Parts: sequence; structure tokens; C-alpha cells
Amino acid sequence: MDKPIVINDLLQGGWRECEFKPFRKGIEICILYEGDSTLALLRYQPGATAPLHLHIGLETVIILEGSQRDDQGLYLQGSCVMNPPGYQHSVTSDNGCVVLIQWSKPVQFLN
Repeated sequence: MDKPIVINDLLQGGWRECEFKPFRKGIEICILYEGDSTLALLRYQPGATAPLHLHIGLETVIILEGSQRDDQGLYLQGSCVMNPPGYQHSVTSDNGCVVLIQWSKPVQFLN
């Protein structure tokens, strides 16, 4: 990458200009950067679930719109969640959401 990635007005929906592709059932992804870590946007449709998975490296999630939940709680717009290596969970978005996500290593899906 030879220049910065800029998404204007990210918090006001600037992510809507990004191109998303299918990722998992009910979840789309827009890869922003891949290198020593990955930075992406994930868009969950209402009711979508990321099945049980194990974090191999640190994952940081910022909820840009909507909400998502796991067994630790409900995360609303503006929440920042940091999942450490060794943590496992599944994630559901009852009403849909968009998140900015960074991971240092891909997760290992257990289901």
C-alpha cells in the first residue's frame, strides 16, 4: 500500500460507499487492508450469526451501526470490543449491524 486509506464520514455512514462481498451466511465483508494484520468492514444482516470460533490473535471490533451480542453481553453502536487470543464465542446481530474489525490472525471456526 503506497497511500493512506480514507473513508470520509465513517461514523455517519461513509462505509456505505464501500464494496462488500459475501463472507459467511448473512454477513458481507469489505477488506480495507491485508498485511501483518487485516482491517475490514463486516455487515451483518438481521439475525446473522458468526458461529463459535476461537481467537488465535487479538481482534478489535468497533460497532459503527446497529448492535451485536455474544455470551458476554450486548454491544451497541459506538462500542469497542477487544477479543484476546484464546477467547472463543459466537456473535449474533439481532437487528443487523456494521462493524470495523481488525485482526492480527484469522479466527478458527469450531462449528
